[in-house]
Amino acid sequence: MAYLKGMRMTVLASGSKGNSTVIASDRTRVLVDAGLSCRELLRRMEIAGEDASRLDAILITHEHVDHVAGLAVLARRLGIPVYFTEPTHRAWVRMLTPRTTLTYAKWLELRQAEKQAKAAAVPCYEPTAPAVEMEDVPAACGEPDASEGAGGEAQVPVGLDGELDGLPEAEPVRARVKADPAYLPAVEYFRAGHRFAIGDLEICPFTIPHDAADPCGFVFESGGIRMALATDLGYLPPNVKAALKRIDVLLLESNHDLEMLRDGPYPWSVKQRVLSRVGHLSNETTAEFLQRDYDGGAAYIVLGHLSESNNAPELARITAERAIGDRMTLLGNRVLLAMQAEPLAAIQL
Repeated sequence: MAYLKGMRMTVLASGSKGNSTVIASDRTRVLVDAGLSCRELLRRMEIAGEDASRLDAILITHEHVDHVAGLAVLARRLGIPVYFTEPTHRAWVRMLTPRTTLTYAKWLELRQAEKQAKAAAVPCYEPTAPAVEMEDVPAACGEPDASEGAGGEAQVPVGLDGELDGLPEAEPVRARVKADPAYLPAVEYFRAGHRFAIGDLEICPFTIPHDAADPCGFVFESGGIRMALATDLGYLPPNVKAALKRIDVLLLESNHDLEMLRDGPYPWSVKQRVLSRVGHLSNETTAEFLQRDYDGGAAYIVLGHLSESNNAPELARITAERAIGDRMTLLGNRVLLAMQAEPLAAIQL
């Protein structure tokens, strides 16, 4: 797919088994979350007509495994930077190295010392920038708030299975990855409520209420078009409602039906987590937002992170459409469903 005029959102997967979305502008493409295996992410991008080799970066909302399962292998394969908040990066590193006694501060110190040593020697690779499976765990451009089911170095091509693609320098890098499973080509940090840019994409991360280290949603803007992702949040605090104003394409969670969840197969402890203020949005809560607080300006509303056990896609759609009411037209407020098993057709404005 060639570069476009305007913006495009392609939801590759949405649900407790894996989440990933491509956001593209005229000159920039980013992947939000990498919650499937590297092989499956590449397969779905090909199905959706997205060229993985043109991705400029990966952005991570939070460290739950359904958002980061394929992150390390994909980032190493493509040689692209990964953007986290620092607490999310720290939590992800801990997840990959759960038995280590090394503190995060010491780990950063060792990485910096290694970079300095490489700079003093003749490096094998040119540094490019400084620099997990659980269910999901929240932020708006403003103040931070609080799922279902339970630093920069070389750009190195890595195979689908995590092995290097036969480069002469493969062995030292393979040893590096084995010694440090959290190795990434480059790491960049952002903070909720602070705008930053990747290429011609302006990005505003906002805090969301979820049981993760520092979870975020995002608003992306380019050429006057605004797209937002807000899933994995237990309720809609004022900062999230403020962030979701003047949005042209909105990916919003509609995780479960309350009665289906209460009568469903999950243990009571998991039901309590999903229903909590750091869990997931129900169809009813999403509908209440669409009826009372949503400004009605989106061309498309995509309902995401639908539970396969505690929801029915058409029930989520009908509940949202009733809430939107007479604001639905042929040109606005069209409701789409993002599914777990296959990509959603690209939405281009």
